[in-house]
Amino acid sequence: MPLPAVPLASVTIGPKSWRDTTVRSLRRAEHILRQTHAGRSGSSGPRSCGSTAVTPMQKDAMRVEGGATQESVCEEKRRPFTTGATLPYATLTPFEAPFPPPCFREVCAVASVSVAGAYMRRVRGVEVQLRGQAVRVRQEGTKLERDRGNLERMLRCLRNEMLINQKSVQGRTRRPATTETARDGADHLLLCEKGELAKLKQELEEILRNTLTQLQTLAQCSRQLLECASERSSVLELVPNTGSLSPGRRGTLSEGLKVADPIGPFTPECKHVLESSTLAVRQSQKLRENIRQMIRIAIARQKAAHATVNEGLVKKVAETVTLKQNLTMMCAATRQAIFRKQRQLNCIRHSHDRTLGPEYRGDLLSREKLDRPIVSVYHGHPGTQLPEAAHLIQGSSVLRRRLLSSEMELSRLQGTCLQLVDNLKGKRAAELVDCSVVRQRMQLVDRRAMPTFLQQGAY
Repeated sequence: MPLPAVPLASVTIGPKSWRDTTVRSLRRAEHILRQTHAGRSGSSGPRSCGSTAVTPMQKDAMRVEGGATQESVCEEKRRPFTTGATLPYATLTPFEAPFPPPCFREVCAVASVSVAGAYMRRVRGVEVQLRGQAVRVRQEGTKLERDRGNLERMLRCLRNEMLINQKSVQGRTRRPATTETARDGADHLLLCEKGELAKLKQELEEILRNTLTQLQTLAQCSRQLLECASERSSVLELVPNTGSLSPGRRGTLSEGLKVADPIGPFTPECKHVLESSTLAVRQSQKLRENIRQMIRIAIARQKAAHATVNEGLVKKVAETVTLKQNLTMMCAATRQAIFRKQRQLNCIRHSHDRTLGPEYRGDLLSREKLDRPIVSVYHGHPGTQLPEAAHLIQGSSVLRRRLLSSEMELSRLQGTCLQLVDNLKGKRAAELVDCSVVRQRMQLVDRRAMPTFLQQGAY
C-alpha cells in the first residue's frame, strides 16, 4: 500500500531551518517505510535513483538538502536490497528484506509445517495405494471363495456319482445266481466309471487343497496390507479426510512410490507387501482359471462316463430281451417236439405190443397160430420153413430198440425244455434288475448336488 504524500502549506510560519529539518525527517521515514513495504510485497532486484518515483515533497527535500545530500540518497538507493535468509526446504515465496524480519520463528514453523504436510500427503498416497491393494486382494479372495464353493459342490456331485455307481454294482448282484452272475460288459463299464470318478475326485481334491492354501495367502496379504496402512496412517491424525482422491491425483501420488526409503513415506515393508500381494493376486487369478477349466473338464468326463454306463446297461437290457424272446420261441418249439415225440413213442409202444401178440394163448386167433393145418402140411417136406416166426422176432427187436431210443430222446427234450424255461426265468429276472438299475441311476442323477449353470456348461 503506497504512502500518500503530505502536501506542504503555501504559507511559511517560523524559521526556515526548523521547516527543513522537519521535512528531512519526514522524507527519511517515508523512504524507510517504502523499503519495508517493497520487501514485503516480494519485489526483487536493485533500485536506482532514476527508477524511483520522486514525489513533490521529495523534490523540495532535495532542493533543501543540497547536492551532497542528494548524491548520498541516490547512492543509498542504488544499493540493492539484501535478500533475507530462507530455508532450503521452505515452500513459501522467499521474502527480501534488508534484515531478517521479527517473524523469523514463525516462518521456520510454517516451513516445518509445510515439510510435514508434504510428508503427510505422500503418506496418504501410500495409504491409499495400500488400502486399494487390500480391496483388490479382498475382492480376489471373494471370487476365489466363490470358485471354492463351486469346486466343493462338484466334489459332492462326484461323491454322489460314486455312491450311484456303488448302488448300481450292488443292484446287479440281485441277478439269478445260476446263469446271470458272470461278469459282463456292463460290469466292466461300471468298474471303468468307478476308476474315472476316483481319478477325478483325486484331482479336484488336490486343486481344492491348493485353493485353501491360496485363500490363506490372500488373507495374510490383506492383513499385512491393512497393518501397513494403519501404521502409515498414524501420522494422518491432523490431516482432514477429503474423501477419495481423484484418478489424476491418485496417479500423481503413485508415481513417486517406486523407490523404497526406510525413513520415507514408502518403506521397504510397504514395497514388499505390495509386491507379494500383487503376486498373490496373479496366482489367484491363474488358479481360478485353472479351477474353472478343471470343473468344465470334470463335468464333461463325468457326463461321458455316466452316459456310457447307461448306454451299456440299456444295450445289456436289449440283449437280454432279445435272448428272452429267442428262449421263448425255442421253449415253444421244444414243447412241440416233446409232444410229437410222445405221440411217436406211444405209437411205437403200441406197435411193439401188437407185434408181441396176446399175453394169453387162448386169446391167440387160429390164423395166427404156427401149428395151423396149412403150415403143418407145408412143413412136411424138408426146406420148406416159413419166415413168419423170424420176421416176428426181428420186428419185435427193432421196435424194442426204437422204443428205447425214443424214450431217451424224449427225456433229453424234456431236460432241454426245463433248462430253457429256467434260463428264460433268469433272463426275465436279469432284465428286471438291469431296468431297475437304469431307472435308479436316472432318478438319482436328477437329484445331484451340481448347480444348474454347471450342468449346462455356462460356467
